[in-house]
Amino acid sequence: MDTYRLARRYVMGLVATILLFTVLYSVGMSAFEGEPRSFLRSLVVVMQTFTTVGYGEDAPWTSPLMNVFVVTMQAASLVLIFSAVPVVIVPLLEQSLARTPSSSREGLSDHVVVCTATTHTESLIDELVDREVPYVIVEPDREVATDLHERDYEVVHGDPKSMETLERVSVGDARAVVSDADDEVDLNVITSAKEVAPEVPVYSIATDEDLAEYHRLAGADRTFLPRKLLGNGIANKVRNTVEVDVDGAATLGEDFGIAEIPVARGSELDGKRLTESGFRDPADPGGPSDRSAKSVVGVWSLGQFHVPPFEALPLNDQTVLLTAGRPVTLDSVANSAGSSTKTYDRGRVVVAGSGVVGTLVSDALVEDGIDRTVVDIEDDPRVDVQGDVTDEEVLEAAGVDDARTVVLALDDDTVTLVASFVVRDLAPDVEVVARANQTESVPKLYRAGVDYVLALSTVAGRLLATAILDADQSIDLDRGIRLVDRSPGALAGQSLGEAAVRERTGCTVVAIEHRDGRVSADLRDWTDIEPSDRLVVAGTENALDRFDELR
Repeated sequence: MDTYRLARRYVMGLVATILLFTVLYSVGMSAFEGEPRSFLRSLVVVMQTFTTVGYGEDAPWTSPLMNVFVVTMQAASLVLIFSAVPVVIVPLLEQSLARTPSSSREGLSDHVVVCTATTHTESLIDELVDREVPYVIVEPDREVATDLHERDYEVVHGDPKSMETLERVSVGDARAVVSDADDEVDLNVITSAKEVAPEVPVYSIATDEDLAEYHRLAGADRTFLPRKLLGNGIANKVRNTVEVDVDGAATLGEDFGIAEIPVARGSELDGKRLTESGFRDPADPGGPSDRSAKSVVGVWSLGQFHVPPFEALPLNDQTVLLTAGRPVTLDSVANSAGSSTKTYDRGRVVVAGSGVVGTLVSDALVEDGIDRTVVDIEDDPRVDVQGDVTDEEVLEAAGVDDARTVVLALDDDTVTLVASFVVRDLAPDVEVVARANQTESVPKLYRAGVDYVLALSTVAGRLLATAILDADQSIDLDRGIRLVDRSPGALAGQSLGEAAVRERTGCTVVAIEHRDGRVSADLRDWTDIEPSDRLVVAGTENALDRFDELR
């Protein structure tokens, strides 16, 4: 039973007992002693008994029944007093102490010490928990530490700048230390951690790029700049390209396509991995389709582009699947993802916002020769259209209606939400990519019609986890996917399953062109590779190099 509920019942029983004895005492004094007492006078005597402070003018009693009654009342008061200790007081103390975070955590090893709790580190902790990596948060604010403790986080209340505090969380046996306070506190944490445990890597998050160098000078093994990470992530997503370099590409015809498919929140794929995706086979709706899963040739997740093998990569509403295959296969993936396919093309981009994130996106587009229009409310030489991005006339002047992509790189999530509705109303078919400062803004932006959202805290937390854990995931620095045709070479005579191209190179064989001109896009592990075949392969430059070495 809940301790507080038990305490409430005890208090209610105590009050009822006092009232009962008060009424009985008043009746007894009138009936047996011949000295009527008012309710209040009777209550005073009962309280004197229960609190053991002694009696006043009513003692002694002459009638035997009143003496028996007083003895009974005294015994009842003792029972109530002593029962309160184990039944109420001790459980309340234990529960109160349980809600208070400790000041040390001993016996930990190969854990991650997180200095101060922020939105970035909470995202990191979610990753650590998902991978079953132990951690402990060192939080200087007692109220914040208590709140985290009540939410079942592993937390210690203490000053992360103190070497003594770091020793109490076994920093010498830690896998890594993460510092995410303000820049001045971070410098103190870094130096303290390196003083106590020089060999343990320290990762820090800097809010000011000018101070990032001081983090490194203090001893940080790696320093992250969240806004720069976010800007690069959005830039990479927007300028990602698919280049088709297939001899006789027209022979692929309408029976083959390349598309982006965002994973919608609450869809069949949300929260799963590709191995758990449960794609339906177009030819066999009753069973799972390995082919549909293997039509995914690349995955955008939190600003990073992943190439196969990525079957263990978790899918969520910040994931976009790059798929290649027959239209019916792409539709199968889209149905499971709860969204629609978006055809790849290259065109003008409207960038709303010219802050750190917007400037990084704009510069990256210029570097790749992609036409872009910058919109901002502030007048600046880099701004092409000055005005409020929530104003329809301003967006029309920026050419939103004929743009390929609109990037909402704004500092205010509320403004971003309003701008999303306006953009979607003006240009229903344009791709909209947005940044979000707060994780809770992500579902709102998707509901407003945004195709791809990158949350600042989620990106930072994910990259911290990748850096700390050195996760065995393929993160390709190439942003573009090439679709090429190759002769099978040494792969001839094997089945696709035996060749294991995807697992060994990161490329995906998406189609086979036969000698008679037929193109097979419905491939299985048992599909044989003939010497005269031409393999249509999708992959990044690095992955294609590995494929060429394999064959």
